[in-house]
Amino acid sequence: MIDQKKNNILSDINFTIEKQKLRNNKLFGLWIYLMSDCIIFAVLFAVYAVISSNMSINLISHKIFHLSSVLLETFFLLLSSLSCGFIVIGMNKKDIKMIYSYLIITFLLGFAFLFMEINEFYELIEHDFSPNQHAFFSIFFTLVGTHGIHIFFGLILTLSIIYQITKLGLTDSVCTRILCFSMFWHFLDIIWICVFTFVYLNGVL
Repeated sequence: MIDQKKNNILSDINFTIEKQKLRNNKLFGLWIYLMSDCIIFAVLFAVYAVISSNMSINLISHKIFHLSSVLLETFFLLLSSLSCGFIVIGMNKKDIKMIYSYLIITFLLGFAFLFMEINEFYELIEHDFSPNQHAFFSIFFTLVGTHGIHIFFGLILTLSIIYQITKLGLTDSVCTRILCFSMFWHFLDIIWICVFTFVYLNGVL
């Protein structure tokens, strides 16, 4: 009887260790992905820096960028980062209602950001500032658009997590997905701060 209890305890410990290893492997894989993303964005920033070094192009960027609109975009995205942090807090508390609430808030804020970004692109194209007009606009659309595509996939991940919690509950695999999503979303916030500072502020100033 005692041996059976020991075996059960050892089995539970081994199972817990295996689950932790699996989570760590997934998080490590995400870190590798984020590092590769950093390289992509670093290349895009470098190309933008080279092209925008021309003074006449800086003058153009001063005219096309509307800082008030971009500030609102930034506010929405930073606020979504805060709500994303509360998702992880809700996960640690095993509070599904809290997780649902902040997932929805994060989705809505991210959607508002993406909507404003698409609207900005539309207005630029309407004023003949399309990617085929000049190399500056090509790299601008590529850099900001690449970030926007990442936001779009982040929104899909948000809906996916909501669906998984509804169907599976707050399982270990779902918790791992929440952690991965949180890291991914905060990474996008950091990239956007770089875009805002390097592209928009630098362009206006």
